[in-house]
Amino acid sequence: MNAFVNVKFRASRVAGKPGRVFYQLVCGGRVRQVASSVSLSEAEWKAVQRQNADPDDRTGRLKRRIEAEWLRLCRIVRELDAEMRPYTFGEVVRRFRSRSDDPSVLAFLDARIAQLAAEHRLSTARNYRRARTSFAVFLGGEDIPFDLLSERLIASYNAFLLRRGVVRNTVSFYMRILRAVYNRAVREGLTEQKYPFAEVYTGVDRTRKRAVDEAVIRRMRDADLAATPDLQLARDLFLFSFYTRGMAFVDVAHLRKKDLCGGELSYVRRKTGRRMLVRLEPCMREIIRRYEPLTDHTPYLFPLLTASEPVARDIQYRMALNAYNRWLGRLSERLGLEVKLTSYASRHSWATTARNLDIPIPVISAGMGHTSCRTTEIYLASLENTTVDRANRMLLAALG
Repeated sequence: MNAFVNVKFRASRVAGKPGRVFYQLVCGGRVRQVASSVSLSEAEWKAVQRQNADPDDRTGRLKRRIEAEWLRLCRIVRELDAEMRPYTFGEVVRRFRSRSDDPSVLAFLDARIAQLAAEHRLSTARNYRRARTSFAVFLGGEDIPFDLLSERLIASYNAFLLRRGVVRNTVSFYMRILRAVYNRAVREGLTEQKYPFAEVYTGVDRTRKRAVDEAVIRRMRDADLAATPDLQLARDLFLFSFYTRGMAFVDVAHLRKKDLCGGELSYVRRKTGRRMLVRLEPCMREIIRRYEPLTDHTPYLFPLLTASEPVARDIQYRMALNAYNRWLGRLSERLGLEVKLTSYASRHSWATTARNLDIPIPVISAGMGHTSCRTTEIYLASLENTTVDRANRMLLAALG
């Protein structure tokens, strides 16, 4: 049949009443009209036709709906043509009216979030939900097919986020999640790879230095905090993370007594799924023993989690993380530190201390459980600046 599809607009004969968009199927001199779901005024139709239509106002949303329906009709025609048999206009229209299985972005995201939650990957599911919420706001709450996920649309979403004051790292965070979802849809054959994220930033900007030096670690270790149990627990968790090669707080919180195997601590990194083995040193054993009386009735090493059910455990973990960062802030004030301690600081501090001791980056990377040395280099980026600044001070001092 080899039909093609045009987009048309019919203004209403009634003053003030919106007109209707429809699609023209043309084949061999014959024409058939298919009504769309889009009603709009003549002024809106003219705005939709403009190349520079604002993608995140009503005009942009109307344009996306029209393009989505047009693309669906074109796809139906291509599929019928590929069957190499005669078909009628009526068959095209019936498929267009009854078809509800076209892959759409928000629906696919919802399914992915549900899958992550079912796999108890609740933190990742939460991140995907944040990205989904942001993108849905940009789309005005309307879903779109993957065919509309173009480089132009992603550039418009990028501009939308920046206009709202979203910082570059957060914009990149959303883009990386959407790119992962898009690439999965490509692998599943739901859309063709058009590389819509090629022109937007998906890296990670350097952030301010979060590491503390060996002198601060010693001050923390030697501080008498027995009268303030919360600060003592925060200090001990920080030191335990540092002692165990910068173990991430999420892994510290989920450590179980069964993870202690003879003279080793064996656990799986929750972020990467990589198994880690850490030799138990006396300083680690001392901290573990201190909290044994508080964990008698739980399988965990530290008094942070008690729940066995995944959702309840995830809620407990987030509460523990918030409390930990709050206690670390108070501990920073108590010790008079210039840098405010955070849950990330122990990990950065171990990497920086190791680098100061000239330990090779591949060794540091393996110790931290990174999947590549590039990730380790991000942790160490501020160290290079510190070294250069120190050299510059020495040079200036030499000038007298």
